[in-house]
Amino acid sequence: MFACIFIPDFCAQAIIRLEPKLRLCPVAVLIGRAPLEKVFALNERARQSGIDVGATKSQLEAWENLVLRTRSESQETSAHAALLDCAQSFSPEVEDTSCGTVILNLAGLEPMLGPLQKIARDLSQRILEMGLEANIAVAANPDAALLAARGFPGVTLIPEGREAERLGDLPVDVLLESFFCEGEQAAHWIETFDRWGIRKLRSLAALPEVPVSERLGQPGVRLQELARGEISRDLRVLEPQSIFVESVDLEYPIVLLEPLAFLINRMLEQLCARLSARALAAQELQLTLDLAGMSSDGCESSGRALPRTFMRRLRLPSPMLDAKVFLKLLQLDLQAHPPGAPIGKVHLLAEPARPRALQSGLFQPVFPEPEKLELTLARIAGIVGEGRAGSVELLDTHRADAFTLRHFAPAEPGSTQSVKQPTNRQKNKDMYMSGNGSVFECDEKFHEKREENVKEIIQDEKGAVIALRLFRPRLDAIVTLCEAKPVRMRCPVREDIAGEIVWTAGPWRSSGDWSEQEGWSREEWDIAISADSGLVLYRLVQDKLSGTWFVEGTYD
Repeated sequence: MFACIFIPDFCAQAIIRLEPKLRLCPVAVLIGRAPLEKVFALNERARQSGIDVGATKSQLEAWENLVLRTRSESQETSAHAALLDCAQSFSPEVEDTSCGTVILNLAGLEPMLGPLQKIARDLSQRILEMGLEANIAVAANPDAALLAARGFPGVTLIPEGREAERLGDLPVDVLLESFFCEGEQAAHWIETFDRWGIRKLRSLAALPEVPVSERLGQPGVRLQELARGEISRDLRVLEPQSIFVESVDLEYPIVLLEPLAFLINRMLEQLCARLSARALAAQELQLTLDLAGMSSDGCESSGRALPRTFMRRLRLPSPMLDAKVFLKLLQLDLQAHPPGAPIGKVHLLAEPARPRALQSGLFQPVFPEPEKLELTLARIAGIVGEGRAGSVELLDTHRADAFTLRHFAPAEPGSTQSVKQPTNRQKNKDMYMSGNGSVFECDEKFHEKREENVKEIIQDEKGAVIALRLFRPRLDAIVTLCEAKPVRMRCPVREDIAGEIVWTAGPWRSSGDWSEQEGWSREEWDIAISADSGLVLYRLVQDKLSGTWFVEGTYD
C-alpha cells in the first residue's frame, strides 16, 4: 500500500505556515513586478470570496480583509523540505513527486504503526503540527493514491481492487493536471474530452480500448489505465537529506529586534518540529540576515555601501531541541551584536545531531541542564562582554600564567575523557638560569633546588612543606636595589608587606616568545622580610621589558 500527501494551494500555505494568523483570512499570492502584479495562487477562503487566479492587483481593491503576499520561493522550499521530513519519519521509502506532493511506501509499517487508517490520521496530524493542511490518500498503487489525494479532501482510504470505483467520481481535470505539468498540453486534452462529452473518470474508463488507442495513441491508453487505477510502478526513492533550513522573505524591512524575534520564534518552532520528526536535535544554529540597502533613517543609501548579509553562529555545548532556549540565545546574541541595518530576508539553519543519551549514577553529583547552563553563560557574557566568560585553558607556552578562555561545556557524567597528550612544555623541559650562572632544568631537581634555598632560613626542616600562595591580582611593589640585588620593598596597596629584605635567593631568569610581538622576560627572587610573627617569605618578580616589580605570592 502507498500513501500520497498532497498540499492544496501550496504556494499560499507556504506563506501561512510562518504566519498562522492568516489561516482565517483570505490570502492571495502575487507574482510579477509592480504595477503588473497578478494573482498566482489563492487559499480556500479567497477562492470562496470570488477571486480568480490571474486577476490583477488593481482588481483586488474591491475586496475587504483580503491579505496580499508576494510569492516566496524560499518559503516554498522550506515548506516542501518540512513535508519530506514528515514523510521520512514514517517510511524509509519516500518519493519526491512534485512541489507539495509526496508519496511514501507503507509496506511493513502496520505491525509498528497500526492500521492504515491510523497511519493516515497520524500523518495528517504530524503535517498539521508543521503548519500545513494536507489531503492524504492510501491506495494499492502510487498513481491511484496521487489521484485520490488531489481529488478528495481530508483522509481517503481506497481498498485494493476498488480503485476504478472510488476514482470514477473525480473530474477528468484532476487526472490531466496531475500527470501533465505543462498547462497548454493539459488544456488540449481537456478540450478533446469536453468535445467527447467526458467529464468524469468513470466515463473515460468505460471507453473501448481499441478506439481510444486509434484516436489518442499510447498517451490516451495510459490515461485510461490511470483512470481505472491499474498502473503499478516502483517509487523513485529519495535519499534522505540532513539539511534543515527555514527562510522568510519579508514584505517590508524589519528594523527593531522585537518583531524579528517574533518571526525567528516561529521559524525555530518549525525547525524543532522537523528535527523531532527525524529523531534529531540541533548541535549548531546559523542565523543569516539579508540586509536591505537602506540607511538608519530609512532612506536608500547611495553614498555608503552597507554589508548585504549579517551572519551569527551559535555552537551549542550539546544537542538540544527547545525552541524557547534557542530563541533566548539568539536574542542575547543579537542584543550584543545588532545587525545595524534593516532586514529584508531571514535564513535560519540548524546542524543536526543525535540527541544526547544520559544515564546518571546514584552517587554522582547532579549534572546541570545544558539548556539552563547555556542561557546563564549567555547572560553573563552579555553583562561582562564577549570573550570574558568561560573556562580557563592553559596555553602551550613557557610564559607564567598564560591562559585563554574557551566556551564552558562540562563533560557529561560517565563520559570517558581522552588522555591529554603531553604538550611541548611538558616534552621540552624549561631552562632557567640562576644568579651564579648555572643552568637548571625545570624538573624535580630544579624544584628541589629552590626548596633547599627557601629551607635555609627554616630552622626545622623535618617535615616542612613549601607551598606558594599566589596573589590574585598580583601586588605592585616599589623595590630598592643595592649591587643589583633587592634590599628593601614596599607594596602601596598592602601596608603590611613592607620592610627590609634580610634574605634573598636568585635571581631565576626566564624569557620566551622572542619572535612574537608580545615577547616576555622575567626575573624571580625568593626573599624574606622581618615581621612581628617572624620571617615572611615572598616571591618577588621583575618584568625585564617594562622594568616593573610585583609580588607574585607568599610561601607557607
